Order: sequence, then structure tokens, then C-alpha cells
Amino acid sequence: MDFERENLLLKIGGRVQGVGFRPFVYRLALRHAITGWVRNDGGEVTVLAAGMPDALKVFRRELIDNAPPFSRPRLLSCKTTDERPPVSFFVAPSGITGKPRVHVPPDQFACDDCLGEMRDAVDRRYRYPFINCTQCGPRYTLIERLPYDRANTSMAAFELCADCLAEYENQGDRRFHAEPIACSQCGPQLTFRNGKSEATGEEAINTTIEALRKGAIVAVKGVGGYHLLCNACDDSAVSRLRERKPRPAKPLAVMFPQAGHDGLFMVRRELAPDSVEAKQLLSPERPIVLCHKQAHSNLAESVAPGLNEVGAMLPYSPLHHLLLDGFSGPLIATSGNISGEPVITAESDAEQRLGHIADDFLHHNRPIVRPADDSVQRVIAGAPRALRLGRGIAPLERELPFPVKEPLLAVGGHMKNTVSLAWGERLVISPHIGDLDSRRGRKVFEQVITDLQRLYGVQARRVICDAHPGYASSRWGRRSGLPVTEVFHHHAHASALHAEHPVNEDWLVFTWDGVGYGEDGTLWGGEVLWGRPGRWQRVGAIRPFRLPGGEAGRSPWRSALALHWEIGRDWRDAPEDTLLLREAWKRSLNSPTTTAAGRLFDAASAILSLVTDASFSVSHNGAS
Repeated sequence: MDFERENLLLKIGGRVQGVGFRPFVYRLALRHAITGWVRNDGGEVTVLAAGMPDALKVFRRELIDNAPPFSRPRLLSCKTTDERPPVSFFVAPSGITGKPRVHVPPDQFACDDCLGEMRDAVDRRYRYPFINCTQCGPRYTLIERLPYDRANTSMAAFELCADCLAEYENQGDRRFHAEPIACSQCGPQLTFRNGKSEATGEEAINTTIEALRKGAIVAVKGVGGYHLLCNACDDSAVSRLRERKPRPAKPLAVMFPQAGHDGLFMVRRELAPDSVEAKQLLSPERPIVLCHKQAHSNLAESVAPGLNEVGAMLPYSPLHHLLLDGFSGPLIATSGNISGEPVITAESDAEQRLGHIADDFLHHNRPIVRPADDSVQRVIAGAPRALRLGRGIAPLERELPFPVKEPLLAVGGHMKNTVSLAWGERLVISPHIGDLDSRRGRKVFEQVITDLQRLYGVQARRVICDAHPGYASSRWGRRSGLPVTEVFHHHAHASALHAEHPVNEDWLVFTWDGVGYGEDGTLWGGEVLWGRPGRWQRVGAIRPFRLPGGEAGRSPWRSALALHWEIGRDWRDAPEDTLLLREAWKRSLNSPTTTAAGRLFDAASAILSLVTDASFSVSHNGAS
């Protein structure tokens, strides 16, 4: 009876933009015979829901519990209202009733519904490599500005055909307001190119697969940048990739076809993921997950020289699925970049900068607004831990335990850089950028800083940077014109640990790593700190020693020399002609003092004849 019906006004926050949340609410309302409307409200969603009390109770619960996989909704408020509901349910035009609270979604994997259509020979999007819907597809890498409308994305140049437009405007269609919607008639297209020939469309996919089967290295444009692909079971192809990049020993990621009843048949043939690793491989984020090799793996030994684990991932874009399905085996899928730099995103840059590495190129004409490299995870103590934040996970949002007084920009370190933006009680961490040694690395670093502030509508008023005077990120902070707060490297490590286990008490923290700038101007790395964030005191450290020739992170043999000289001995296995180096060490010339535990491990490795020169990985005889 009508008098038993209730009218509720619900406000939902969190990540509810660009994830198909409004169409989800629409379908959920129809299922429970609820009338009203749903609309975007400045980054949040408002719902007017009228129905029977029991139906509304289930509706409220399912709004959160059954939300789209990439959404992260939070019910902010729910109250009764006297507003008269309509006789049906509809998606209302967007509005802003308060200060916008933007949540930028990361790029999303291809959902099962889209993959089913892509593999259906009678579907109009059969084998279309850019199929997507409200539940899947690129987000962060194609958003030019907010609000998240097609005109504000890199899809703006692709005018919708009549069929796609009908789906886009149909409130009951699963592609209602799917901003990257497209088909082979109106959307992005592929082009295969090498020095001899060119192919487009389906022929481009088939030509790429055939080139990979013949042992070629192919640069393929994906969601957040280019990958370098080659046959992961062909040692000759992998070795050529290593030689050309050059990347002598650092492990290479492997992409496996998604096959079998659980999707991991091909993975399990070569690797032995445990239950947590398997779950992460299949998670919507589709990260690279480190897994142990099977005893009789067919993967080339050069994939991860001397290691018993491999970084594995499943295809996450329709294009990757088509390539892996056609190839029917694992492919190396390493970042298309100059080692250490951000992944390359533009066709012209790819052919110019990767031309000495790749034999062939598979391009597409959907612009990538900003790079996003693959995320990397390792399972530690039964739980997944991010080693690199990237595509599928970042921008990563966290809620702060207290509000910051003013918007803050933290600009990260010099190597493996990421940046963060904090305001109010919100913290947003950018995807992995890369090292800042190169001009391109610094350019992308500055682009991400500008983008984060523009996308979220927040202007930083203070910069937080590492105290190291030589970091490019810290130098940028000091040039920014904003007030700067310098943080010591190991204080940051200790504070991060404290934040993971928030308790209101002082801690004793051991912060051991390779190197970091210390309060006394020396290179710390084996510290014992007492206190809490903002009040750390150094109460102990590894005995300091001097590093001949500089920080020595890539030269374990120099750490071994230093420790021998510290105790008044010569190292019998030292390289020849170290007289000048020793003289400089005696005079403390280019021989910084350090307490770094990492350099002790380096020295031990060199003394044991395991690794004397490091290339950010293992040696060919299996040492770490």
C-alpha cells in the first residue's frame, strides 16, 4: 500500500565516478521495484529512493556490498525526505550541491561480459581490441580533465556511430554513459609497422602474432604505455631483448594467456602460485605478481637469471587477450622504455627511442594522456604487498587519521619516484613514475604533479621533500616557490611503519636499507630510531665506514674494499690498480661516510665472489 512506502535520500561517496555506479544503481532500483533517481553530485552520488521498507533495506545494503568491482563506495548519509518521488526510476543530469569531492579511478581490466562479446563471432564487436563498458576499460590514462565525460577524455576525437550512440544514451544498457565506448566503425584502430610493411585492423593482430612466433621483439602500445613483447620460452629472443635494452640481469615480467576453468592453466604449467598469489593474479587490478617457478618450467632461463621466481600477470586489456590467445603461450611483457625512465606513450617516441630494441611496432591511435606502468606485488606473510604502484591500483587513495592544515605535495625520492597529494583527510598517491636522472623522467614527474592538482581541484600550499640536497625531486621542491619541509629519509621510513600500525606511543624502529641522507650530513642506512612521527631520535647505528668512489650502490666490490681497509687489511680478490682509489679513501676524497646496512650485504656478496657489479638484480650464478 502507498502509505507503507518510504522515501530516502542517500549520499554515497568514495570512488563512484567512472566505474559504472549510476547504471548499477539504476538496475538495482528496477530489481527491487524502487522509484526515484540517481545523479552525480560533484564527485559523489545522490540517490532518491522510494519503496517498501524491506526492499529499501536490501537496496541500501546491496548499494555497497554488490557495487561494481572497481568502485569503492561509502554511504555518507541516509535520511528520510518529503520530496515527492517520480513514478519510475531514472538517471538524472549531473549537478553540484556542495564542494566537489573528486575520486579519479585507475585503469580497469577487461570484464568477462566484454570478453564474451569480443569472442562471439556474431557480435558486432567481435575481435575488436578496444571493447569496453561502464565496468571496464581505461580511465586514469585517458581522462584529460573532470568531470568524467567523453568530451574531457582522449576519446573526444572519436565520434560515436549510431549504434554506439544508442547504447550510450540508453539508461538500461550496460554501456550507458560508458565514456570510452567505441566499435570498429567509430573507435580507435591498430597499425602494425616495421621497416618493410604495414598492416591494420585484424591483419595487424595476426601479423604481430606471427612475428612473435618467429622470435621478433615487438613494441606494443597498451593502456598506459608500450610493452616490449617476445616469446618467453625462446632464450634467443629474450637474450636479444636483454642485449638491446640493455638489461643484463634484472628480471622480466611474463604475461600468460588466461586459460582453463580458473584462468590460470598456463600460469600453473610454468609457475606454482599459492592461493593468495592466484587470487591476486585474477584480481581486477591485474598486477604483476611474483610467483615461484615449477621445477621443469619451459620459460627461458634468461627471463629471471638465477632466480626461482618470476613476475607473472594475466592479460588486462582486450588487445592483450587477443594477442595472448592467438600466440597460445607466455610472452615477455616488459616496460617499453629506456631503463629507469617512465614508460613511453606516444607512437613517434616509441619508434625513435625503442627503434634499436624492437623489430616491429603495434600502434593504436587512442592517445594516452599520461603514463601508467604495471603494478607489482609480492605476497609477504600471507598478504599481498605492493612493490610498485601502477596501472589498476593508482591513483591510490588513503584516508588520513587527522586532517592536514593545508594542502601538501610530497615529491618523493630520486629513484623509483612517485608523488602524493594530501588535503583535508585525503591522501592520493600517484602511479610509479620512474627514476629522475633523465630529462624525460623529470618532465613526466612535473606533468604528474600538475595533473594531480588539476584533476582533484586542489592546489598545494607546501612541498614535502627528502632532505638529500642532490635529489631532482628535492631540487624541484626548492624551486617551486612554495614553503618547503624537508624530511630525513629514515625518519620517513619509520613514520611509514608507524602509520601502518597506528598506536599513540613511542616506538623503537630499526631502519636498515641501502642509503639515505642523514641529519649529520652522512649517508645513513643502518639506524635505530626512537620516538614517533615528527619526533624521531637516533639512538643507535651500525658502525660508520667510508665508501671509496661515492655511494657504491652498483659496485659491491667497492664496499668490500672499504671494509677491508677499515680493519687495516688488503682484499686479496680486489680488482687490479686500486692504489688511486685507496689514496682518495685515506684522504676522504669522494669517500662519503655511511652506516648503510645495504652496503654491508653488498660487501659480503663481493667477498663471497657472488656479485661484484650489480645491475639491480641477481648475478648469472644465482646470487642476490
